[in-house]
Amino acid sequence: MSYTLRQVAEMIGVQSYGVADVAIEWLLTDSRSLAFPETTLFFALRTRTGDGHRYLDDLYRRGVRAFVVGTLPQDFGTQYPETAFLLVPSPLRALQDLAEAHRRRFDIPVVGVTGSNGKTIVKEWIYQLLIPSMKAVRSPRSYNSQVGVPLSVWLLNERSRVGIFEAGISQPREMSALRHIIRPTIGVMTHLGPAHQENFSTIEEKCLEKLKLFKESHTLVYNADDEVLVRCLAQSAFRGKGLGWSRKDKDAPLFVEVETDAHTATLHYHFAAEGVKAAEGSFELPFTDEASIENAIHAAAVGFLLGLTPADLAERMLRLQAVAMRLEVKPGVRGLTLINDAYNSDLASIDIALDFLSRRREGKAATIILSDVQQTGLPAEELYRQVAARLAHRKINRLIGIGPAIRAAAMMFEGEKEFFDTTQDLLKSGRLESLADEVVLLKGARQFRFELIAEDLQLKVHETTLEVNLEAMAENLRYYRSFMRPETKLVCMVKAGAYGSGSVEVARTLQDLGVDYLAVAVADEGAELRKAGITAGIIIMNPEMSAFHTLFKYGLQPEVYNFRLLDALIAAARQEGISNFPVHLKLDTGMCRLGFHPENDLDALIERLQGQQAVSPRSVFSHFVGSDSPDFDEFSAQQFERFDRASLRLQEAFPHRVLRHICNSAAIERFPERHLDMCRLGLGLYGVNPIDNGILTNVATLRTTILQIREVEAGTSVGYSRRTIVDRPSRIAAIPIGYADGLNRRLGNGRAACWVNGHLAPYVGNICMDVCMIDVTDVPCREGDRVEIFGDHLPVFELAQRLETIPYEILTAVSQRVKRVYYQ
Repeated sequence: MSYTLRQVAEMIGVQSYGVADVAIEWLLTDSRSLAFPETTLFFALRTRTGDGHRYLDDLYRRGVRAFVVGTLPQDFGTQYPETAFLLVPSPLRALQDLAEAHRRRFDIPVVGVTGSNGKTIVKEWIYQLLIPSMKAVRSPRSYNSQVGVPLSVWLLNERSRVGIFEAGISQPREMSALRHIIRPTIGVMTHLGPAHQENFSTIEEKCLEKLKLFKESHTLVYNADDEVLVRCLAQSAFRGKGLGWSRKDKDAPLFVEVETDAHTATLHYHFAAEGVKAAEGSFELPFTDEASIENAIHAAAVGFLLGLTPADLAERMLRLQAVAMRLEVKPGVRGLTLINDAYNSDLASIDIALDFLSRRREGKAATIILSDVQQTGLPAEELYRQVAARLAHRKINRLIGIGPAIRAAAMMFEGEKEFFDTTQDLLKSGRLESLADEVVLLKGARQFRFELIAEDLQLKVHETTLEVNLEAMAENLRYYRSFMRPETKLVCMVKAGAYGSGSVEVARTLQDLGVDYLAVAVADEGAELRKAGITAGIIIMNPEMSAFHTLFKYGLQPEVYNFRLLDALIAAARQEGISNFPVHLKLDTGMCRLGFHPENDLDALIERLQGQQAVSPRSVFSHFVGSDSPDFDEFSAQQFERFDRASLRLQEAFPHRVLRHICNSAAIERFPERHLDMCRLGLGLYGVNPIDNGILTNVATLRTTILQIREVEAGTSVGYSRRTIVDRPSRIAAIPIGYADGLNRRLGNGRAACWVNGHLAPYVGNICMDVCMIDVTDVPCREGDRVEIFGDHLPVFELAQRLETIPYEILTAVSQRVKRVYYQ
């Protein structure tokens, strides 16, 4: 839904400063998540670790024009022209008040979910049960905090027929604010356990705080077999109808009996709640662990309350999908299977992870690397007794414990075990190098930084380096911006490791220079940038269907070019609990490579996009076939006409601004009248002018070192297969670069040369995998001298000409084992 800023100010009862009004559709609290700046309202939250007011300049530069602040910037009218500010005592409270006012506009069933464990899964499974037949909105992922809940409730819109929101607390007096925002008509209390117990004196105190969410709910779904929960419910302020399900009491409103086999669980039920149609039957569940069974019963009860039939339940329960959390399986070195759940560490999550491991062992040994277990509230002796019992039950072969608390409990654990005080101690010990051909589970609390174990930390050592001049890159960026209007946005291509230059450091530089988007080829490249702290928008040009989770996890915005990809992305976003995920639509106006047809596909594309809420078009674009040459200008004009017509039709179909872009590096310079909303800068950024292959300001220089020089007699062969026979007494130098480093093998045998101390030195013999030879007979040099493969003295396009290819191929071929050195 869209509000004007004036309406927002009225809803939270404050005065606005600056421009008269701005349209508001998106609420933002994390500057890294910015997608639609023109209609975004940013809340400058102050926390113990940060202050959102520090990001006003950056967000203003990126296009945001509406802010909720606790302190007005000095001279805001001059410093931030055409910008609106809402001044409030607390931006967090204002965010919550706005969401509360928004929620009151909807008279629909709203399900509120809380508990110690299983909140996100229950919420997602309720959604999966309902979504085939009704429009439902639910919290994205586990947005259940004081900030996450208002952002979730804001997603309610005119088409919403039911809302499903989870609420999480970690200390007393937090739930009241969330109750006013969610205002659940149906409540669900999931498993009550020790998670987040540290700020509560008893589990009863925590339970009573959680039950405050349901003070005004009509119905509450809960486990009537939980004696603590039943006792607390009687003491709480809840006065609605209780729907307590049971696996013991046949007279309960929902009685369930469970049968399990190796792969499925069958649940037989009798449902007879007051005011709801009775039902009796059974359904199969594609999970067998106790936590999943309990979560499924909660979801089934809500399904009945919202009108699902036994047939609906039987069909949909079997199709429930595991909720994508943070547990990952990846192939490891030395035949390892790595299960990475290095996100949190409590008893319930350990149980889930161990169950996950047991299903993937396939006869292999199993090791768990486990940190101190936190946020349980249990005494250490009882806590680690339970942990040890879980490991013994799952037949874990080896425990590697990290942290002082688990070390102190060492005697409780059976089998092979060893302990380290810190993650760094483990890494330094060399112990990990002995793990091979087994399953390894990483289970650690955040502070132990288990990502250091999961990542490959081995430093690449090589005599060959690619030197990257970041100031030269900035100069090239300024060159292309000189052709553009100030308001035109810019995408910079950093795919293929920033054309071989190293994507992370290049991305940092471009982000500092204020580019609007970075673009990479695949999701893993984008994830690498996010892990390195890059917060700018990132476009994925070739998204793979296997990488959707990575897109969502790291906020990577995919290019979408056909209906198969679009449908799969929508389905994946729904499964992960995501709404309005920004996508960039590609139209094929003449390349005949990828893209929707600008005429034949457009009506269906618009209809498909309007019929869902999972994704939202952020931009629409196409690609010139030959913008670098006047020979293709007539065809370029035809392409632009097709794109202009189709993209305008697409824009008319949506109320928010959809950015239009078609100009690449050459078109930025040659077609300024076609810049539209945004341009894409690629090869020109790296110093090669695509119009004439001339060098603008050289960015990358590939250098290596002379390892050895030997004197050879005339008639001596050099290299494999004796392809070069020297015809005079010669000095032959060996340099540590070969085709595994990206030096094309076809350059050998005198076809090209490198630059040594101001002289050209031709390659002799076949270029090997790791080494090649050069003739330095006429070159004054010695062992240890530097050699330039391409760079300031030997432009990259000269190598491209020798190979009858383009500079792109030379730049992107530089191997990742070549060390990158950056300088300004």
